[in-house]
Amino acid sequence: MRSSYIFRAREKTVELGERTRLMGVVNVTPDSFFDGGRFLERSQAIEHSLSLVEAGADILDLGADSSRPGAEPVPVGEELDRLLPVLQEVRKQVCVPISVDTSKPAVAREALKEGADIVNDITAFRCDPEMPRIVSEWDAGVVLTHMRGTPKTMQERPFSENILEEIQTDLQVAISKACQNGIARERIIIDPGIGFGKNLEDNCRILNRLSFLEGFRLPILIGTSRKSFLGKMLHQPAAERIWGTAASVVVAILRGVHIVRVHDVVEMNQVAQVTDVILAESLLK
Repeated sequence: MRSSYIFRAREKTVELGERTRLMGVVNVTPDSFFDGGRFLERSQAIEHSLSLVEAGADILDLGADSSRPGAEPVPVGEELDRLLPVLQEVRKQVCVPISVDTSKPAVAREALKEGADIVNDITAFRCDPEMPRIVSEWDAGVVLTHMRGTPKTMQERPFSENILEEIQTDLQVAISKACQNGIARERIIIDPGIGFGKNLEDNCRILNRLSFLEGFRLPILIGTSRKSFLGKMLHQPAAERIWGTAASVVVAILRGVHIVRVHDVVEMNQVAQVTDVILAESLLK
């Protein structure tokens, strides 16, 4: 049975547990692995963001620096130039929490000034001690994601001998940093980082054994949407992985995930709704 939580991000609250929540992805980048370039133009990114909320996204996740394998980080100024105009306009028009996918404290600070509610940090506070202080200062929510290495190197280094133990150890360090900097536990979400330096076997093991994260007593987010491990199973490019994504979302829900991070909100909203209803019925018996 999925645990229930109240997640707080600045003045916003999200009830987690009764149903699966959807985080809709908007990549304002030229080179993200699936939709790179599609929403780099400001008006397209704004329109897409609004359409995801209308389709049922409970949280928006805006990113302006690709984390695909092999990606080089972009300068702070360029990331802000891509991100802030979209964030400013979307913030005026939607009430759902807005997450900013960044590992740069300067970007996080400016985004929070413009109304972002959550920092989605794929480095889980590993790279800069300023990041947890900024999150704490703004009473923001945070997603702590497990990643091995950096986007540029994560698929080049040797894979883990015990990925579940490594994730537990590294996430505990990140959570401790958060708490030491005054970030309340009700403002923390954890993400085991599907695809971030893991091989196919690792990713499948994480999904099938999500209970290994239950000891943290924190809400869990999973992002499998169109990722390369699905392509290795299906032998399909990212554009053809929607049904593989759907299967992985179902497994994640059955294993207790609270939030799924997806590109295809319309379709995955249906997948989540049906899975939630069936799962709820089974729990009544």
